[in-house]
Amino acid sequence: MKIYTRTGDKGKTGIHGGQRVEKDDIRIEANGCLDELNSMIGVVRSFLPSEHEYDNILFKIQSDMMVIMSHVATPSQIRDQNPNVLNSNIVSECESIIDSYLTKLEESRFFVLPGGNLISAHLQLARTIARRCERRLWTLTKIDEVPDLILQYINRLSDLLFVMARYEMQSQGQMEEKWQHFMYKPKRAAKKEE
Repeated sequence: MKIYTRTGDKGKTGIHGGQRVEKDDIRIEANGCLDELNSMIGVVRSFLPSEHEYDNILFKIQSDMMVIMSHVATPSQIRDQNPNVLNSNIVSECESIIDSYLTKLEESRFFVLPGGNLISAHLQLARTIARRCERRLWTLTKIDEVPDLILQYINRLSDLLFVMARYEMQSQGQMEEKWQHFMYKPKRAAKKEE
């Protein structure tokens, strides 16, 4: 079987249900961002030492992302025909993982610069891609409704990736680079009032 079909050479591509749309259609753009995020999570996994505690979490995220992408690729009027089932607990499961790491994470009162070690830096990059995914999904939902479950999950996922990036630094005994104290704006406002 050939990997190329030549059917996309004129700037159109197929979506679930057989419809063909422009390659820069917002549905394709949103799914492309999700694909990029999934690939970046794969990059993070490639850096993990064997038996790292993040591997199972990230594998599950990648698997869930494939299901999410299939639903984003499907117009809402035929989404009930999609054989890939969205896990209804996907958001609460993500929140549970966030909460479990937060209990182990030292409190920070500073904005931190994205970066750190190889794993942390790539988790931060994945976080920014997740935020772009979220923006593109909200643009899509103005045209064709994206399930709330997906929108909520991608929002939580960016939080999870941030927490994992911070915890990776802490677990390796490395210091995060601080930028500004969370309270720098109110303090400036208070000084002006004096």
